[in-house]
Amino acid sequence: MGPSLSLEFWSLFGAMILGLVHVSAASFAFKAQVGNRYTVGARDADLRPAGVAARLDRALRNFLETFPIFVAAVLTLEVLDGTGSWLSVAGCMTYLSCRCLYLPLYAAGLPWVRTLSWNAATAGLVLVMVAIALKAAGGA
Repeated sequence: MGPSLSLEFWSLFGAMILGLVHVSAASFAFKAQVGNRYTVGARDADLRPAGVAARLDRALRNFLETFPIFVAAVLTLEVLDGTGSWLSVAGCMTYLSCRCLYLPLYAAGLPWVRTLSWNAATAGLVLVMVAIALKAAGGA
């Protein structure tokens, strides 16, 4: 039997899947907008997504702004043997669940609720970083 993975590591795996969902949603929405001929071609016309396709593209770019920080945070926890604290678990679960909510909220064009989801996901990321700081300082 292989090594057991921490909940924090599983949340990172979930975020990786979410990243693929983001890429796929943005890609398929854009393809639906401009057609297959453009998306398989050289794209010399440089068409821009609009409407839902544009919102999905912006949601993807927004996800890509925080995902590398989340990756670094979870890997740092693993290296420090700092997984399993309530801060790291709550932070990872908050980040992942609120980032999962963010995509459909952005696609639906719900600005205030979407912003709340982003703020909560960012707060989750901060919790993970606090767990790192506490572990590095010799705490739990």
